Amino acid sequence: MAIIVEDALRSADLSGLSTWIGEQPSWSDFPFLILTQRGGSVERNPLVQRLSRTLGNVGFLERPFHPTTLVSAVRTALRGRSRQYEARERMEEIRRGELLLEGRVVERTAELEAANRQLAAQIAEREKAEAALRQTQRLDAVGQLTSGIAHDFNNLLTVVIGNVEQLQKRIDDPAIQRRLAMMHEASRRGAQLTAQMLAFSRRQKLEPRAVDLNETVRGMGDLLQSTIGGSVHILEPDLAEGLWAAMIDPTQIELVILNLAINARDAMDVGGTLQIATGNVTRSAPQSPEEPPAGEHVMVSVSDNGSGMPSEVLAKVFEPFFTTKAVGKGSGLGLSQVYGLAKQSGGGVTIETSVGQGTTIRVFLPRTHASPAWKDTSAAIAPAAPSDGLTILVVDDDEAVRGVTADILKDLGYGVVEAGSGGAALDLFDTRADIRAVVLDFAMPGMNGGDVARELSGRRPGLPILFATGYADAQALASTPEEAIVHKPFDRVELAHKLASALS
Repeated sequence: MAIIVEDALRSADLSGLSTWIGEQPSWSDFPFLILTQRGGSVERNPLVQRLSRTLGNVGFLERPFHPTTLVSAVRTALRGRSRQYEARERMEEIRRGELLLEGRVVERTAELEAANRQLAAQIAEREKAEAALRQTQRLDAVGQLTSGIAHDFNNLLTVVIGNVEQLQKRIDDPAIQRRLAMMHEASRRGAQLTAQMLAFSRRQKLEPRAVDLNETVRGMGDLLQSTIGGSVHILEPDLAEGLWAAMIDPTQIELVILNLAINARDAMDVGGTLQIATGNVTRSAPQSPEEPPAGEHVMVSVSDNGSGMPSEVLAKVFEPFFTTKAVGKGSGLGLSQVYGLAKQSGGGVTIETSVGQGTTIRVFLPRTHASPAWKDTSAAIAPAAPSDGLTILVVDDDEAVRGVTADILKDLGYGVVEAGSGGAALDLFDTRADIRAVVLDFAMPGMNGGDVARELSGRRPGLPILFATGYADAQALASTPEEAIVHKPFDRVELAHKLASALS
C-alpha cells in the first residue's frame, strides 16, 4: 500500500499514476491512504474529489491523528491487500489446473477425433437450421407488420384513385387534368411500393405467368438509365439465345432487377460498369437456404465492378433492414425483397463477390414450358353493366372505400346497395332478392370476407362474389381463382372487367 501526504499531491502530475492504476491486473486494487489537513468537508475539497476519482481504492485520514488510528487504517488496507494476493494465488492455481487438465485432454483426443468430427458436422447443420429459422422469424415479424400497413394503406389509395378518376371525368381544365394525372401516378407508385413490401415479406399473392426475361430486360433500358443516372456506365445486356420462359410475376421481376441495379450503383464509384445477363441453368441440390431448389431455372444476374462485400456483410445481406449505407441512404430492404420474391416464386438467389473486385448477384426462377403471354391492351376500356337492373351488393367496413366502389359501379350502370359489416350484409341480402353479385372486402372485423362468402353461397349457390382486398394472406385466398379477386387499390377498368367476368 501507499501512504501519501496530501501536500505532495497538490501540484503533482497524476497521469502516470492514473495509467498505472488503470493497468493493474484483474485481481489487483492497490490501496492508498492520504493524510489530509483538518478542516473542510470532503464534499467541499476539490483535491479530495480529484484523488477519489484518480486513485480508486483510497482512504483519507485527517492530521493530526492518533497513532492507533493510523495503525488501524494501515492494517485494514493491508488486510484487504492480502486478500487480493490470496485471490491471485488461487487464480494461478486454477490456471495451473487448467493447463494440467488441457494436457490430459490432449492425451486422450486421439481416440475421440472421429466422434468429434461427426459432432462438429452435426453442430454446423444445426447452426444452419437455426440461422434459417431466425431469418424466417424475422421475415415473419416484418411480414405481419407489413400486412397491417398494406391493408390500411391500400384502402387509402383506393379512395384517392377512385376520386381522382371521378374528377378526371368531370373536369375539362387541362391544368387540373395534369395535376390529377400526377396524383393518379403517385397513387399508382404508392400501390406498387405496397406490393413490393408484401413481396419482400412473402405475404403477397403473386400473379405468376410465363415471362420472357430477355424482353423484360430490354424493356427496362430507359427505366434503368433514368434511375441509375450518368455516374455508372450500363453495358449492353448479355442475353442468352433460346432463353426458357420463367414462371414469375412480371411486375415483381422488374422490381428485382431495379433493386439489384440500384445496389450495384451504390457499391461503385463514378465511372463503374454494370451489366445484366440472362441464362438457362440446371441446378443441383442447394447448399444454403437462399439457393434455389434442384431443377431447371432461368437466371437473371446483375454484375458490377464495385467494392464487393466482406464475409461479415455477406452473412447478413438478406436480413431485413440490414444496410451498410449511411443513415437516410437506404432502407436495407432491397436484397430482402429480392430474396423474398425469389423464394416465394420457387427459386432462389446466389451471390458471388470479392472485396475490391465487384459483385454478381444471380436470381433463379423456375422454368415453365408455357409460352410467354402478351399483355392484353383491350383492358384499357371499362365495360359497362351487361344489362339494366343489375344490383350489386358492396360490403366494406371502410366507409370511404365503400363509397368510392359504389360510385364506380353506378357510373358503369349498376344498381348498388351497401353494407358496412358482414352481419349487415347478410341481413340486407335476405331482404333483397334482386342482388345479382357481391363485391366483398376480405379483411373485416368480426366476420371476414371468407366467412361472409360461405354464408352467402350457402343461401344462394352460384352467387358471383368478387373479393376486394388490400391485403390477405396468400393461403387465405389460395383456393380462390385470380378472376374472383380485385386488389386494392383498384381502378374502374380493373373492377369493371373482373365484375363483368364474374357475372358472365
